[in-house]
Amino acid sequence: MTDAVRTQLIAARAAQLGIAPSTFTGMAPGTTYYAFNSTTNTYWAAGSMAVPNPATMPATDSDLYKAQVSSQDAGAYLVFSQPSGGSWTATGVGSTGPDSPCAATVPAGVAAAWGWPTGSCRPAGH
Repeated sequence: MTDAVRTQLIAARAAQLGIAPSTFTGMAPGTTYYAFNSTTNTYWAAGSMAVPNPATMPATDSDLYKAQVSSQDAGAYLVFSQPSGGSWTATGVGSTGPDSPCAATVPAGVAAAWGWPTGSCRPAGH
């Protein structure tokens, strides 16, 4: 995944939350995946947002607070899709408990290319 794609994904998530993209420090290392599904002409990506962890609690109306809260539970891991020529959309697919359902359907070929468990919307351990 290129830096340009990472920047687009961060911007898409920030727009979804109504916060500045600079609130995120990037994408968490070792969590990112990227693929193109030629059958549907759709780009796919996945990963976790990196959020600063300040020493004190941020104000509840701040961008940082919104980013921290959105990066928990289902928002702890995200699947992005972008139809060719379209915009990125983010779906929170982080685990919310044992056998938690998937909020996004990752095509089987994409999941297989990423080495994810069959039928999963996130890598093992997320």
